[in-house]
Amino acid sequence: MKFISRSFIYSALLAAGVPASLHAWGEQGHDIVNQVALASLPADFPGWVRAPANVDRIVFLAGEPDRWRSTKDEIMAHATAPDHHFDIEEIADAGMDLATIPEYRYEFAAQFAVARAAHEGNFRPIDPKYNADHSAGFPGFLPWKIVEDYGKLRMSFSILKVYEKYGTPGEVENARADIIDIMGLMGHFVGDGSQPLHVSKYFYGWTGANPNGFINRGGWHAWIDSGFIGRAGITAAELLPKVEPAAPLTVAPRPDGRDPVFAAVMDYLVTTNQQILPLYQMEKDGPLRMNGPPTAEGRAFIDADLLRAGEMLGSLWLTAWRQAGPDYYLKSDLVRRNAAAHPAAPSP
Repeated sequence: MKFISRSFIYSALLAAGVPASLHAWGEQGHDIVNQVALASLPADFPGWVRAPANVDRIVFLAGEPDRWRSTKDEIMAHATAPDHHFDIEEIADAGMDLATIPEYRYEFAAQFAVARAAHEGNFRPIDPKYNADHSAGFPGFLPWKIVEDYGKLRMSFSILKVYEKYGTPGEVENARADIIDIMGLMGHFVGDGSQPLHVSKYFYGWTGANPNGFINRGGWHAWIDSGFIGRAGITAAELLPKVEPAAPLTVAPRPDGRDPVFAAVMDYLVTTNQQILPLYQMEKDGPLRMNGPPTAEGRAFIDADLLRAGEMLGSLWLTAWRQAGPDYYLKSDLVRRNAAAHPAAPSP
């Protein structure tokens, strides 16, 4: 069987007029994740984030990265589609160790390309006909995307702290708007990371040897993304009372030298991947049967994933805020600017 990229499957669904997609959680689920994250934040988190307009913006942006994918732009797909998933099993297929892969996106991409070529027999051939965006040779870059967005958010909080002390009201307002946008968009990818089919090579049904007789046909991914949520009527309102307070991530240097936030994100994704077999078994046994009636067991499974995503997102937001020191380069610029605008009065 030829390898078919995720973006090709999504494009085919759109062309066929099928609303289901490879979008983790669908818009409703992604909205819930961002709402859970907001509810998890401690009382001392900046209060302006909770202004109604900002809350609306954060929730709206939860689905924006999937809306970008609704256009047939192959270059855009090449740049962004791999950010939505990470097929963890392919790391071992390439002879690599998940515990030692680099936290730098392009170092990993170069290493994986070499390792994949050396273990070519473990991978299905890539058919150019189904790889218009030229992304099929990689397992995805979801962990790197999450950590890169965390870095953007931390730096944006650093910039805001300087503007709040030395800037104008308009600069403060714009810096806050930047933070709101990053928080909202970042939530999409953290949400992707709690959907088991987004961290596994078995993303569109079971492939290869299938002794358990797991489902292996189209529509299964979309059922977990949004079909079950819609049919079960899962809402943020019923999940918010169950939200655990966000806890900051540990950022102390690690003995292995790995970036601690990257390591925490990888642990989060590995935990999600460990649900692949239970997820497929629940489809086979009935609790998550595709197009079947919602069950309490299936609902509990999906609820737990949505809550875990929101709480992880809240922890990342909280850590970025607490770890943000002042931007000294911007500070020196603004101090000079303010001094030039208000020169000291001459001595008598």
